[in-house]
Amino acid sequence: MTNVTPFPGSSPGQIGFDRIELQRIMDLYGRMVAAGHWRDYAMDMGREAAVFSAFRRTAERPEYRIEKRPALRHRQGMWALVGEGGQVLKRGQELQGVLAPVERKLMRIVEE
Repeated sequence: MTNVTPFPGSSPGQIGFDRIELQRIMDLYGRMVAAGHWRDYAMDMGREAAVFSAFRRTAERPEYRIEKRPALRHRQGMWALVGEGGQVLKRGQELQGVLAPVERKLMRIVEE
């Protein structure tokens, strides 16, 4: 019972999201869907990066891409928020700080 069988199709050098990271990303995704901003998502896990893409509509380019690149961990930070045009909107060491600009879209001023 000590034998661990790798998941079919996964390679040992593949970058992925751990459970806590994916939970934080999916929590944000769920809130954005409930607010009517996003409708679809895609995940790509390769040798250099893991990417979560969020779409307004399925047939368009992703509105945001959340990228995890461990090779940049000691330089610019391994997390990046990339906009629709490919520009890097935020980069950092912590996922929470990188997701902050997207979470600000959910805040609304409440009047009494």
